[in-house]
Amino acid sequence: MPPSQPKRNGLPLTTDGSARACETVGVDRRARLRDARLYFVADRGGMEHALEGALAGGVDLFQLRDKDASDDELLAAAEIARERCHAAGALFLLNDRPDLAAAGGADGVHVGQDDVRVDRARKLVGDDALVGLSTHSMQQAQAGCRSGADYIAVGPVHATPTKEGRPAIGVAPIKYAAAHVSIPWFAIGGLDAGNVGAVVKAGARRIVVVRAIARADDPEAAARALRAATNGRRG
Repeated sequence: MPPSQPKRNGLPLTTDGSARACETVGVDRRARLRDARLYFVADRGGMEHALEGALAGGVDLFQLRDKDASDDELLAAAEIARERCHAAGALFLLNDRPDLAAAGGADGVHVGQDDVRVDRARKLVGDDALVGLSTHSMQQAQAGCRSGADYIAVGPVHATPTKEGRPAIGVAPIKYAAAHVSIPWFAIGGLDAGNVGAVVKAGARRIVVVRAIARADDPEAAARALRAATNGRRG
């Protein structure tokens, strides 16, 4: 379990959702979420290599996901990511840790099925912040709509090393989400320029990408191509 009171420079951090004032408020965040097409997830290494280019290429949301980082390392990286995202007009989220998301001034937090519950995450980050939830089946997608989450991710469509032990679910849940999910949702899992067309054909308007941007030689070009594939060109 994560510590309830992480520290930075030896001082406890508050976790009431109001520790840091962001440039965006709840209504604006949710409006931008509805318009979003491209969601990029990376650890600190991927962030350093690709975030600036990804934002220039049209990424709407960035999630910092780094299982190996300490609290202080996550907060330091979150400060950089938040500033870059807000300068580009994108939203910044932190993975798994609503306490650190609140302390670091993130726009929200993303939690998994085995992480803190959505209602608890909401209490920690505050009502104005976004809470996203991973789902891995039609049943979980249906439950995710009732959980109070602002959005859900549906996948993994393809097997991916970023989700070890999590079997691919294919496009059937994507088709289900397109027909039945009423909140914003994203297709996720091993998506790249070569296979994204299939999830778009299945009804996805929004996608989450990890390696296809984080490991790209030209992250800006990769992001631009992926965003265009969702029929969501920017500008």
